[in-house]
Amino acid sequence: MIVGVAFGAVVTALVEGIFTPLIAAAAGEPDFSAIGLTVNGSRLEIGIFLNAVLSFVIVAAVLFFFIVTPVNHLVARARTEAPVEPTLRQCPECLMEVPRAAKRCGHCTSPLTAA
Repeated sequence: MIVGVAFGAVVTALVEGIFTPLIAAAAGEPDFSAIGLTVNGSRLEIGIFLNAVLSFVIVAAVLFFFIVTPVNHLVARARTEAPVEPTLRQCPECLMEVPRAAKRCGHCTSPLTAA
């Protein structure tokens, strides 16, 4: 948990120090976090919200690609299932499925050989 908080701080610094100026240069603002609107005397800080969204997306992508995906591959590789022996077989006379241990077919009543 402590490493996660530290990682969040690093990503926040990365977003505010590198990605924000790049996006701000494309948007024409010198400081991306200063982008906002004023509605009825209230200031809506759109740039700060976009910084937070960008930080969240980066953290989510890193967690998915470096933790979730490798763990899923390891679990899939470690999963070993024994082959399942079929519990049914076909009657040679009527071709209906009957239990493997049956001595007679329940559909046509013909005798069945041992499985």
